[in-house]
Amino acid sequence: MLFSYVTLFPALISAYFEDSILKRALQSKLLLTEFYNPREFTTNKHGKVDDQQTSGGAGMVLFPQPLFDVLKTIKEKNPQAYIIFPVPSGKPFAQIDAKRLAKKEHLVFVCGRYEGIDERVIETFADELFSIGDYILTGGELPSLVISDAISRNIEGVLGNSESLCMESFENTLLEAPCFSKPPIYENKSVPSEFLKGNHAKITSLKNNMSEMKTKYFRPDLFSRFNAKH
Repeated sequence: MLFSYVTLFPALISAYFEDSILKRALQSKLLLTEFYNPREFTTNKHGKVDDQQTSGGAGMVLFPQPLFDVLKTIKEKNPQAYIIFPVPSGKPFAQIDAKRLAKKEHLVFVCGRYEGIDERVIETFADELFSIGDYILTGGELPSLVISDAISRNIEGVLGNSESLCMESFENTLLEAPCFSKPPIYENKSVPSEFLKGNHAKITSLKNNMSEMKTKYFRPDLFSRFNAKH
């Protein structure tokens, strides 16, 4: 999987791949990353990539020319590159999207800044728009990282144990059951006794029940969807 990031601040993203699971994925070539800075494509003699809104109002907008040239360059290299814009108007990003996009070979994330990106860029190049929540950030780098991290975990070989994906939250429209480690009792708080008896059928049944209860309490919207399926 190749992740291409179009960003004015590549260091904000590249640092995230310097440790842990994603670092190992890069070292083993399961993931590749590359960065395109619009400033390197602008024809503005002062190196600008933003301008005032034509409609007036506060905030600068990334103007079309540098982004058009960046994305044309990427598409010329790989016409199959799938271009994603993290924007507030996008559909909510979900686990089902992460699993679907993990099957792609090349994803491009276009990171907005300031007041946003000239809409003509989005209309021309976007394959998909995503939002990670109903709030505003200073740029598109964090949403791009959130989305690409979630996708990465679903690429075969990135996680040490692929079974880790099977019982996670949002599989089967439920939250994951509570998890525990050793010791069995800590500060008078005990692990559920059934977890210590080695009966895997009963443990699975208990985990399923706990998963349903946790979802019903914390995410009644998900629980309603789960009930509708069963």
